[in-house]
Amino acid sequence: MHALVVVSHPDPQSLTHAVARSFAEGVEALGQHTTELADIAAEGFQPAFNLADRATFFQKASAPPDVLREQERIDRAGALVLVYPVYWWSFPGQLKGWIDRVFSNGWAYSETPDGAIEKRLGRLAVHLVGIGAADEGTYARHGYDTALRTQIDHGIFGYCGATVVTSHILYGIDGASAVSHIATARELGRNAFAEHATEGVRP
Repeated sequence: MHALVVVSHPDPQSLTHAVARSFAEGVEALGQHTTELADIAAEGFQPAFNLADRATFFQKASAPPDVLREQERIDRAGALVLVYPVYWWSFPGQLKGWIDRVFSNGWAYSETPDGAIEKRLGRLAVHLVGIGAADEGTYARHGYDTALRTQIDHGIFGYCGATVVTSHILYGIDGASAVSHIATARELGRNAFAEHATEGVRP
């Protein structure tokens, strides 16, 4: 199987990038699965929802070429992995804009004539890896951990029918924490397709 690992951080030497690379290495460790690393900052993805995106939302036009390219990358993958730093208790702006534009009406979901929402990403497995500078107690004390999962796991992926298989916040960014996070990411990657191990490898 194939995993698309989307990383959102402007610095390729950041802990976020190291965690994303480690996750990808874990996926590929057994030689059965492949990955593509999408560095949306380096690629210059434009996150601002624009008039062309609005036309797509109202299904008056097809999605812009840059959005179609991202959708095609996801369509090639059995799993979508998002690796990001927690900014203001949420996604970084560029990653949120990537979701806003790429998860468009008519592709990620659609509205039926009777007003029901048709979830179109039921085939997609999702793995979320957020990196937070604060400690776990701070997140729990203020309910940030629950709020993040409500906003992202349920509010985005649940709405589109994608299954969030794993959702982790890695707490702390000091030296010891960083080493631990990189090891954790590699193990998460190794287990990303574990549920398919007894079913045989699918393309």
